[in-house]
Amino acid sequence: MSGASRGRGRLIAALVGVGLLALVAVVAGVVTIAVRDAPQHDPEITAYAYGTAVTVAPYQYCDLRLIGEDRLDMSDCRQNRVVDLETPPGYPLQLSLPSEIADAPWQGLLVYALPGDNEILTQEIYHSDYAPGTLALTIDSQPAPGLRLIGVEIQLPVPAIDETGRETTVPHASWSIRTGTLGGDEQQ
Repeated sequence: MSGASRGRGRLIAALVGVGLLALVAVVAGVVTIAVRDAPQHDPEITAYAYGTAVTVAPYQYCDLRLIGEDRLDMSDCRQNRVVDLETPPGYPLQLSLPSEIADAPWQGLLVYALPGDNEILTQEIYHSDYAPGTLALTIDSQPAPGLRLIGVEIQLPVPAIDETGRETTVPHASWSIRTGTLGGDEQQ
């Protein structure tokens, strides 16, 4: 092979290498812009009961914005529907929490139907009832004879002051699951 041919071969290899580097840089730039500009996705819970899994989008999700040094504003609130997941008495409801919820001070409301007169009993659960970073919860659908789980709501609360000036909390995000109906089948 002559010196001119070797020189041309090296030149072609160098040009191909530069072209590949340029292509990689362009693709990396496009991916970076696409990821940065992608719409933010609200966290979702996965619920499982009696052989069925469902994805639970937030029933309500409001973005939080700090106003001044000590005031939160809930804005851009989005609404979805309550998710239905039949959970027969005696079968647990399992919830898988994403880290955005598990690492936050969440609270939950469990709603049970009492036998008879269409009455309900509510039980509150809190992130502090579980180990830090717990990603999975198991909810008893029948913690006592006659009780029947009919709903669960997981909330992310924020501090608030009510009309009387009393400090309280309100949810800026909530995920709601209907597991049964009031006055439904009283299976034991």
